[in-house]
Amino acid sequence: MTPEPSTVLHPAPPASPVPEAIAPEPAPPPRPMRQRPGRGVQPGLVAAWLVAAVGLTVSVLLWQKVSSMQESLARQSQDAGSQSVEARTLARQAEESARAMSGKVAALETKVADMTAYRAQLDTLVQSVARARDENLAVELEAAVRVAQDQAQLTGSVEPLLAALRTAERRLTRSSDPRLAPVLRAVTRDLERVKAASIPDTAGLLARIDQLLRQVDDLPAANDVGRAKTDGGPRGTHGAPAPAPENWWMRQWRVVLDEARGLLRVSRVERPDASMLSPDQVFFVRENLKLRLQGARLALLARQYEAARADLAAASSALGTWFDPASRRTQSAATLLQQAQASTKAADLPRVEATLLALGNAVAAAGATAEAR
Repeated sequence: MTPEPSTVLHPAPPASPVPEAIAPEPAPPPRPMRQRPGRGVQPGLVAAWLVAAVGLTVSVLLWQKVSSMQESLARQSQDAGSQSVEARTLARQAEESARAMSGKVAALETKVADMTAYRAQLDTLVQSVARARDENLAVELEAAVRVAQDQAQLTGSVEPLLAALRTAERRLTRSSDPRLAPVLRAVTRDLERVKAASIPDTAGLLARIDQLLRQVDDLPAANDVGRAKTDGGPRGTHGAPAPAPENWWMRQWRVVLDEARGLLRVSRVERPDASMLSPDQVFFVRENLKLRLQGARLALLARQYEAARADLAAASSALGTWFDPASRRTQSAATLLQQAQASTKAADLPRVEATLLALGNAVAAAGATAEAR
């Protein structure tokens, strides 16, 4: 921009005062004045030039200030324009981000709704599975207890039964089904009873029966005279050692006397059938006794304690009927038989009928509930 030319105003000369009196006669025209050489410039003109110079200086200064203000305003306007452009750009980006975030929020809300629906379905499924588990728990426990009872009968040990009852108690304790509370009480009672049960020593029983089987052939029959003489019993004095004879004649006399005493024996016959046994019959009696003992042994191995007790009772009856009760060997065999019978009396494994009955009732109740649904 070019600065406009400044106009300098010069002061007008002062007017002459009008006289109050009547104007005099016109004077003659003035003479043109000549500037004398060597005189100064008029003061009014100098003042006018000074005022003009000051005005020009002030105008220049004002113009420079206005120009700087215009430049500053232009820069500020340019900065404001750039800032407004940046602000519009940021606003546009913020708007785009807001739209993107709105889309993401909508997607997240959709996912949350899907997850809520999925969780509701999962809760329903879990509840149905929990109900089915509680209903099937009684069936599973009943099958496990029956299998454990069969294993206990086969092995002669209560460990399978104890393990099954402990597992049933633990699972029933975790269950929240009130219908299984009677089952838990029955399992607890049967568990205490199984723990307190005494199991016989099967190996010791088998060892006693084997020892009896080895002694059967050496047992004296009731009519066996030769064995009665050499066996030594409380009926005679043959068991006591005889004093040594002083000479050969006395020794021979004692041998003859012993032989003479063996030719004749007087006794009271309480069982006529046993005294009339022939040697062949004695053989079969011994074999029958062995068969009874073998049957008891097999019954013990098969955990059939009722059959074992019956065979041991028959063997004890045969031992007391057909063999000499005064013989020490017979008495020893009878003692072993009595010990074996006493051990088999408490040989029955405990049964868990209360638990099985309670589980059966729970299974029936679960089946009725399932049919009702």
